[in-house]
Amino acid sequence: MATGTPLRERGLARPRLGVVQILFFVVGASGPLYAIAGGVTATYAVTGIVGVPLSFVLLAPVLALFAVGYAAMSRYITGAGAFYPYVVNGLGRTSGVAISFVALVAYNAIQISVYGLFGWSLSNWLNPLLGLDTPWWLWAVVCALVVGALGVLRVDLNARVLGLLLLLECAVIVVSDVALLGSPAGGGAPSLAPLAPSSLFTTGVGAVFAFSVAVFTGFEGAATYSEEVRDPRKTVARSTYLAVLLTAVLYTVSALAMADATGPAQIVGAAQSQGPGLLFGLNAQRLGNSFSDIAYVLFLTSQFASLLSFHNAIARYFFALGREGVLPEMLARTNRRTGAPAAGSLLQTALGLVVVAVFAITDRDPFTELFTWLGTMASAGVVFVLAAVSVSVISFFRRREHDEPVWRHTVAPALAAVSLLVVLVLIIWNFDVLLGTAGDSPLRWVLPGILLLAAVAGLIRGSVLRSRKPEVYAGIGKVD
Repeated sequence: MATGTPLRERGLARPRLGVVQILFFVVGASGPLYAIAGGVTATYAVTGIVGVPLSFVLLAPVLALFAVGYAAMSRYITGAGAFYPYVVNGLGRTSGVAISFVALVAYNAIQISVYGLFGWSLSNWLNPLLGLDTPWWLWAVVCALVVGALGVLRVDLNARVLGLLLLLECAVIVVSDVALLGSPAGGGAPSLAPLAPSSLFTTGVGAVFAFSVAVFTGFEGAATYSEEVRDPRKTVARSTYLAVLLTAVLYTVSALAMADATGPAQIVGAAQSQGPGLLFGLNAQRLGNSFSDIAYVLFLTSQFASLLSFHNAIARYFFALGREGVLPEMLARTNRRTGAPAAGSLLQTALGLVVVAVFAITDRDPFTELFTWLGTMASAGVVFVLAAVSVSVISFFRRREHDEPVWRHTVAPALAAVSLLVVLVLIIWNFDVLLGTAGDSPLRWVLPGILLLAAVAGLIRGSVLRSRKPEVYAGIGKVD
């Protein structure tokens, strides 16, 4: 049942979340096990570059630089729209609306892309195991309905689900890494060759960074829950720093362990021939089939945890934009009993079902097309939004009295903005490689073009509100 509270007075559930619960959401969104088994393996396979572990080592400081300004600004801004009010208060209301539209497209693309991977992974596992012949889209639809149902429950209950799944998959990752590093291919000590600069900085390095940024996506979502945390001035910052640190360590060590267990010279070929099955095959050899089977089940639950985490974040974006009149007011409706953004949750579920249906009806591949196409587009959108937020931090603090040191309000955000824009250029430049299509494929420009259209639509919507509904426009992203 939705609330009938006046639009601008509507809020989410009372504060229930702390650092640990927020960490579950943001790291759960990254899906460490599916990022490693799927994303890291795909990076090796598509780019043909061995230095994947080094890319995580280099990207982590860039994301940490972003987190410095992001965390500083989070002490002054609390809102379910996360990046949306940040940009509004840094670069202006119209720019903020434009960024919010890009963020909505990007995060919905991430969410919906994982439905394709989940359906593909589950059908490939269950069909031979049980002698079934079920299509991928059936499991994608079932998963979307379950996630949608959880999305209207109490947010702290979702955090408990994510927490349990995250702890289990992290335990599997640690055990796997220890086993793989303890028995490298050819015997002897583990090789550090994948961490050498020469193994990364070669033709195609841009594609490596693009993939690596994609698997980090989710760390930045802490501010989405700032209305529901007990101490937003501290919780958002601490959760973001911990998320960057935890995911960077997991990805670096796991990518190195996979390369060493296979052999640095053989990792690319093995990734190309085995795909996500590479990690589970290595686990079966060293830890037995039972452990490998458990790991694969957690690979599935890792995808589910990511879906649930992104679903919660997207629903709150819809809620924030509906509450302020940027999108239809109905999106500001919350569940009277749980305080969850019910309308936003239902809309996100509906969008996912529609896209899955389109790909199923047109007989598109759920892994190489639905997952890859939308995931790649999403990574470009997220990097653009992060860069915009970094610039917003600088502008925000220049126009406001504060006691933040210059490192937090100018130096770190500036370095982050420049670094992120470089990464964005690399993503666009290597878009055909990332999509696995020919260089002249229309998709190379169509998918980034969708993000551009979203930004233009946001600019138009902001301009229309400014001229036709000035009272609504004046309240966009308002901070006390």
